[in-house]
Amino acid sequence: MSFGRVAAARPNSEFGCCDNQPACAMPHASTLIATIVVGIGLAFILGTIANRLRISPLVGYLLAGVAVGPFTPGYTADQVLAPQLAEIGVILLMFGVGLHFSLKDLFAIRAIVVPGAIVQVAASAALGYALACMLGWSGIGAIVFGATLSITSTVVLMRALGERHLVDTDRGHIVVGWLVMQDLLMVIVLVLLPPIAAAFGQQGGAGAGAIDYGSLAASLGLTFAKVAGFIGLMLLVGRRAIPMLLHYIAHTGSRELFRLAVLSVALGVAFAAAELFDVSFALGAFIAGMTLSESELSQVAAEESLPLRDAFAVLFFVSVGMLFDPTILVSDPLEIGGVLLLVVVANPALAFLASRLFGARFDAALLLAAGTAQIGEFSFILADLSIGLGVLVNPLIFALPTWLLPRLRRPAPAVTVETREERPLVPTRLTDHAVLIGYGRVGRLVAEGLAERGWPILVIEDAEDAFERAKTAPGEAIQGNAADDRVLAAANLGDARMLLVAIPNAFEAGQIVEQARAANPRLEIVARAHFDAEVEHLLQHGADIVIMGEREIARSMLERAARQVRAES
Repeated sequence: MSFGRVAAARPNSEFGCCDNQPACAMPHASTLIATIVVGIGLAFILGTIANRLRISPLVGYLLAGVAVGPFTPGYTADQVLAPQLAEIGVILLMFGVGLHFSLKDLFAIRAIVVPGAIVQVAASAALGYALACMLGWSGIGAIVFGATLSITSTVVLMRALGERHLVDTDRGHIVVGWLVMQDLLMVIVLVLLPPIAAAFGQQGGAGAGAIDYGSLAASLGLTFAKVAGFIGLMLLVGRRAIPMLLHYIAHTGSRELFRLAVLSVALGVAFAAAELFDVSFALGAFIAGMTLSESELSQVAAEESLPLRDAFAVLFFVSVGMLFDPTILVSDPLEIGGVLLLVVVANPALAFLASRLFGARFDAALLLAAGTAQIGEFSFILADLSIGLGVLVNPLIFALPTWLLPRLRRPAPAVTVETREERPLVPTRLTDHAVLIGYGRVGRLVAEGLAERGWPILVIEDAEDAFERAKTAPGEAIQGNAADDRVLAAANLGDARMLLVAIPNAFEAGQIVEQARAANPRLEIVARAHFDAEVEHLLQHGADIVIMGEREIARSMLERAARQVRAES
């Protein structure tokens, strides 16, 4: 079984193409521009097709990478630049995850994720090692192969969690904590590999064939010291310095400078973590975001980094797709079958059992199991080869909990939804009420006005902090994402007087409006927007009135000016 095929295809330094594919050269475009344009453009086309087919767009992004990879005819993207661009997406994605994941959350689940992740990684690596031995591998090659199959792609799984609005749930916290532990374990493995390689005689020279346990202990101790030093520095200094910096920039009134400050913090901390502390980019960015999570500016920081994060995250999936050689499916079917069996069946089973063993709820364990049915970006670092087989994310497997959980639960007398505490919630008994989606700055003002008028109110809010505020306000509150039809079912839209969609995300708001209109064609629906295109989008999906903030500001100013003119006359 040959895993060196990717390494054998070297990018052409001038055109970003393979030496064995001279026809793919693009002489009038720089390598960097061609890689970005072709990668994002093709990902957009194939992602749109996948979405139309009701498949995750991630599949389209990965297929775009296969199309521009070295194993398919036509243009071949630069195999050095693409992963470097993709690393920016990894940094920004994990920074955003950290913004929604506090130290309190991580500490609360330590009893599950710390021992559970260690057990799962160790057992998965052992199975991978056994499979490699069955395939004829031995020594360090089998060890590395086992390690590559024991870990999960942080980027792939976080993107899948985000698409399903699960990052801020208890289940999502367990999955994120599990990923953090895997990253820490892989940092340790990278330190252990050189002395293990020497023990198997892979490095040659004196001392090969015997492990220097003193050097091994020193290397391991240094790694723990560096990781602890980085985390300590971020907690003692970064926790104060980063919010102070962002507050200072925010007071300048320049949104452009604030956006640059956010990007500088995310990229700068991740780079410093890797260069100075030998911590992965992903882990460094995650901790940077986590230190900022308790600041009032964390939500704004997340919104400012979102567009660039999404663009570079797409390049990550394209770069992963470039590593896949379709011909290997024909040349090595038995080996592929063994790997897929381990990745798709054994790893999820081990993750499920380990998480349940250490106290995870059934729902959380099932979600974790579905998410671990793939391997991660650390696999390529560990193997030092771009091994493409088995890396494709498995959206069908990840969708399993959504399909399976309702069938495993006992039938309930009424429709239920899942809350942050994972307890079932019966639908509200409110009638002739206002359903308010979102309890942010706009939502709170709307709720206060409705309460003053004596309206019955039901608030639907996904974010933990905003939901806690909504619970203390007049009316009822449901925690969940309103785009989930189960959450809307609990809001009793059929007997509601009005739906007010106060969230700023027009795409998500469009889904909510469309479902609400289908549930109650007579319902009065009011939504908010930032641009004319969003107004049109929401109206087309069924909103009765769409209010754009800029228009209302202009109208208030004109009304004030008109009153002033009348007063003077």
